[in-house]
Amino acid sequence: MAVVMPLRTYRIVLHQDPGDTGWWVSVPALPGCFTQGETVPQCMERAQEAITAYLTSLAKHGEPIPAPDAEGPAVPVLGPDA
Repeated sequence: MAVVMPLRTYRIVLHQDPGDTGWWVSVPALPGCFTQGETVPQCMERAQEAITAYLTSLAKHGEPIPAPDAEGPAVPVLGPDA
């Protein structure tokens, strides 16, 4: 039987690297959750991966799952139940 995970939407903040070498992303609701990429679309994809890994780790360790925050640019991810 497949596990159904709820869809959550977390706000991300895009930052352009100094020297115009790419972008990095932070996720304010998830302290320490960062990723980077050469393009904005690549950053969006990697942000989904980073958020999913972050939430999975929290769930695995029995930690609470932060509430989604949908203000500003955001990415939807499938995450573990709270």
